[in-house]
Amino acid sequence: MEEKVEVFQSDLKKKRDNLEQISPNCDITIRDEMNLNNNEKKEDLEDQEESKDYLESSIDDEIDFSDLEAKYHIPFKQDFGPLIIVDGIPQVPEEKREALLKILKKQFSTVGKINEERIFMPMEERNGVLFSKGYLFMSYQTQKEAEAAIKAFNGKKLDKAHTFLINKFTDVETALAFDEEYKETLEEKAYENKNLYSWLIDPKARDQWVMYKGDDVGIYWNQKSEAPESIIHRINWTETYIHWSPLGTYLASFHRPGIQLWGGESWGKIARFPHPSVKLIDFSPCERYLVTWSNEPIPCYPEDHPGRLTFGSEDEGKSIIIWDIKTGVLLKSFNTSISSGTDTDEVPRKITWPMYKWSSDGSYFAKVTPGQHISVYETPSMTLVGKKHIKIDGVVDFEWSPSKLEDKKGNKEYLLCYWTPEINNQPARTGLLSIPSKETIRTKNLFNVSDCKLHWQSQGNLLCVKVDRHTKTKKSTFTNLEIFRIHEKNIPVEVIEIKDVVINFAWEPNGDRFALITTSDSNFCQGPLINVKNSLSFYCTEKSKGSNGNFKLIRTFTKKTCNSLYWAPNGRFIVAATLGNATNFDIEFWDLDFEGEKKDTDKDLNANLQLMGTAEHYGVTDIEWDPSGRYLTSSVSIWRHRMENGYRLWDFKGSLLREEHNEGFKQLLWRPRPPSLLSKEQQKKIRKNLKEYSRAFEKEDVQEQNTANKELIAHRRRLLEEWNAWRSKVISNLEKEKKELGIVTDTKEEKKEKYIKKIIEVVISEEIEEVTE
Repeated sequence: MEEKVEVFQSDLKKKRDNLEQISPNCDITIRDEMNLNNNEKKEDLEDQEESKDYLESSIDDEIDFSDLEAKYHIPFKQDFGPLIIVDGIPQVPEEKREALLKILKKQFSTVGKINEERIFMPMEERNGVLFSKGYLFMSYQTQKEAEAAIKAFNGKKLDKAHTFLINKFTDVETALAFDEEYKETLEEKAYENKNLYSWLIDPKARDQWVMYKGDDVGIYWNQKSEAPESIIHRINWTETYIHWSPLGTYLASFHRPGIQLWGGESWGKIARFPHPSVKLIDFSPCERYLVTWSNEPIPCYPEDHPGRLTFGSEDEGKSIIIWDIKTGVLLKSFNTSISSGTDTDEVPRKITWPMYKWSSDGSYFAKVTPGQHISVYETPSMTLVGKKHIKIDGVVDFEWSPSKLEDKKGNKEYLLCYWTPEINNQPARTGLLSIPSKETIRTKNLFNVSDCKLHWQSQGNLLCVKVDRHTKTKKSTFTNLEIFRIHEKNIPVEVIEIKDVVINFAWEPNGDRFALITTSDSNFCQGPLINVKNSLSFYCTEKSKGSNGNFKLIRTFTKKTCNSLYWAPNGRFIVAATLGNATNFDIEFWDLDFEGEKKDTDKDLNANLQLMGTAEHYGVTDIEWDPSGRYLTSSVSIWRHRMENGYRLWDFKGSLLREEHNEGFKQLLWRPRPPSLLSKEQQKKIRKNLKEYSRAFEKEDVQEQNTANKELIAHRRRLLEEWNAWRSKVISNLEKEKKELGIVTDTKEEKKEKYIKKIIEVVISEEIEEVTE
């Protein structure tokens, strides 16, 4: 610092000298005036002194020191981050000051260590007595401790008459430095208002899919057996993978800084959500909210960092963010709860995703804290329902009903089902909870329980609790299906006992039938190299005049390798496939409403089961139906299988329509469709007259096929004409070159044709006669 001061003085002296050289008349004028006569000498000397002082002050005024001050400015370093202002405290006289400070320090020291030397309580005089002003300055050791104090005590009551109001000292400085003069700001260009639903009015009623291969992401129209029609493709559109929103409105791409949503006919930017190193996302069913998760907690950004525009001090260290899609605003941030694993580096910790589960229309979302409680939040306030967690001892998991209920007054109620294990000689239990009333409307005790899985039917009419049970000796396990009939009086429960372990269960969409895969093989869960023999079973209800009949087994097929079930979106058709196996890649296509002859044993059942086709796709890793249920894709992703990457397109009967191999193939996702706008009566009328619509569609298919054939023929003719034109041009050029080179060809010489005669014998018939001597 002393060196800087010396340099500053040196530069200042140089500036003064330079200025005096530029204006030397200042001193000359003074010296000339000192030679006046003696009578006026004294008076003139006084004037000269005044003049000299004025000139020196003028010189100082003319020198600009701003560059030197900026160059040698020594900043005053003071960290105000740990300093807070506590307002709302009692105003007490001086003799009670220490007692009040003792109470405050006791409370505020619970969140961090207080710097005793940096506590200041301003005082003022009132009628000759010193009173505190009702606020004080307090400093912690670190900024994080100060922020913890604000979070813990801001808005908290000290007593009935006093409530703490706490701010960071830096926030006060920012408020005081606010410029009251209006300055026009450059508004950020908003995203264009795009038609996000134009793809739904395609004249051919086609569906779209997005395909990710290598670094290329493309969106295509499905063209049945023809090559898909490309809509758009971009290189490096995403860094990890792609994700559709549940109604197909947005396509999400993943990047290091965060998530980008795309949509509209031109596939432009819709919204951007900054979340560094984001790994997982989840949309609300209504597409109003977006949940993002990163394995890297949000860092503590400095006050002047751009990250402060999005994340506040209350978001630091959080990993889960809930966003408003329409506005792009951060609504709530949460910490990540680890479900299993250890803190060591050898064993990676795991999370359950989605961690927050949404109600059917996005009005609520909830999260389970295993063994303790369920936290239910309401939107858009993002606050706990009733400002309390729902305490359920031992709770393991829960699932929302896919539909909502209305009471007689029109109030909406949402159901969720939860289950708890056996604790302290108390049986396991499953229960139905109503939200927001938090009323338990049904419970059922379960015994000898190893595990439970909750499966809601798509309309919320039925709930299946798959209970894996063990025998008393715990040497073997089996499964019970506890089926709750939600809309019947007192919610009756039907129990179906399965002798084997159920490894996969799936309800028919918009129906009351289900399929399941069971196994009794002891090698189950031993890895993909082990061939496990499973059984495939189908269930439906009996025909009944009144309410739905009981569930009955349609048929069971043994010695199967399938382990996955995929219902068509509209029901009826189902695919049973073998995934994750090293040697078997079977795909089976089933129809539960086959229009052929029905067996006598099935006449009392609401189903007619038929296997329509079987296929095999080597290395298959993913299977997905299109939204209409007419087509299905099976694909081999390079993420899980290194050979034969690509996809196959099938119809619902199992006929192969198209196959494409792509090196570096990663993903193929059908674009979801929103629910139909037609009423149930209109849909029923269309189904009734489906044959009439089918004729029109078949006619269009024939015309389209004929058009395609005509285009193919025209294309071939055009290629032939181009070939003939090229050949004629080459012959003409060749003749010109021959003439220029003087090569004469005898065009009059007749070409002699040779005829070769061959006799071919063909045996028409053969007779064998026995000759007897």
